Amino acid sequence: MSTSSPRTRPGTAGAGRGTEPARRMFAALRIRDYRRFFLGQLVSNTGTWTQFVAQDWLVLRLTGRSLDVGIAAALQSLPILVFGLVGGVAADRYPKRRLLITCQILLALCAGALAALTLTGTVTRYEVFVLALLTGSVSAFSAPALQSFVAEVVGPEHLRNAVSLGALNYQSARLVGPSLAAALISVIGIGWAFAVNAVTYCVVIGTLLAVRGSGDRAPATGPRSKGQVREGLRHVRRRPELLWPITLVGFVCAFGYNFPTLLAGFAGTFRTSAEGYSFMTTALGLGAVAGALTMAWRGSRGTRRLVSCALGFAAAEAVAAAAPGYPAFLVVMAAVGLVSIIFNTTANTTVQLSAQPEMRGRVMGLYSLVYSGGTTLGAPLVGWAIDAWGARAAMAGCAAVALTGTLTVASAHRRGHAPT
Repeated sequence: MSTSSPRTRPGTAGAGRGTEPARRMFAALRIRDYRRFFLGQLVSNTGTWTQFVAQDWLVLRLTGRSLDVGIAAALQSLPILVFGLVGGVAADRYPKRRLLITCQILLALCAGALAALTLTGTVTRYEVFVLALLTGSVSAFSAPALQSFVAEVVGPEHLRNAVSLGALNYQSARLVGPSLAAALISVIGIGWAFAVNAVTYCVVIGTLLAVRGSGDRAPATGPRSKGQVREGLRHVRRRPELLWPITLVGFVCAFGYNFPTLLAGFAGTFRTSAEGYSFMTTALGLGAVAGALTMAWRGSRGTRRLVSCALGFAAAEAVAAAAPGYPAFLVVMAAVGLVSIIFNTTANTTVQLSAQPEMRGRVMGLYSLVYSGGTTLGAPLVGWAIDAWGARAAMAGCAAVALTGTLTVASAHRRGHAPT
């Protein structure tokens, strides 16, 4: 946030107006430690998206079934249901930077193991499933620590902008990662995509070591973990500004955010190659980048804005399901990406800014549980629906579920009711 006076000297007003939007959009990057962290995450996220695409394509090559793609995605998200709240407690109890470095080492080992199995030609779907489960288990501890670590690096003044820039970072990697995966798959093989991802975790470790003065101090030891989990849940239940956004995220993400499974199904519908599949993911990412830039410039929060975004997302997915051909589908998926990231960033910003600092790890653990847990429960069902009825019907069903859940939450919010 700029600290300059709103008044300007004669002859400088025009220049100030021209540069102020850019300064506001990238305000958090003026913090040195956040710049280092941001660059490390950009490298890591690119590797993560490379592995996402490569893993989906590997499973399709091994089995030819969208259901198995959904199972792999579910197994990678399943641990958040078991460890999500515990991961939030860990983020509040232990030094976040050390916790994150430990997680990066374990994630690098998982990616390296999958690379070795694939390159030696010994991989089966069962090894993919096991490594997806292990990766998800580590991520259940990494996710809440990562989000609350950002808050410590930038402080409350720049948190809203940092959340938006984090979304921009992740979605920019979505543009590069799938293309990199397609190139690696086509030129030297799927296994090298996993090897590249393993290396990117080493970059993150280096940037975390370079970030000083943030996330090193653990809070004083409080009640036992079980009591801390209950305390976090009570904190959310008693605060509507936390409860409603998290509830709405659960409804929308359960089916509507299963993009890897849905796009794998549409790859069959449109009879595309690995490159064609990556173009669909890239189109989604282009729209998401536009949405993230919009949020960095004009960040918003609040349940009413969140409901509007959710309705727009459901409408965009419904239109995508009816797209007459591959080019039209790419265009509409860009719109889906734009609305999805505006929804997600608005929800994340609202929750982080509404949580008490000493509760932020547990609140974000619950947020991650609902966000990823919803997709975990929905992924196998979406994969089954694609195999049974086709990708178009499955996506239309996802849009219908998101719409129904949004209308339900909006109605309850208007009446002032709260889930119990």
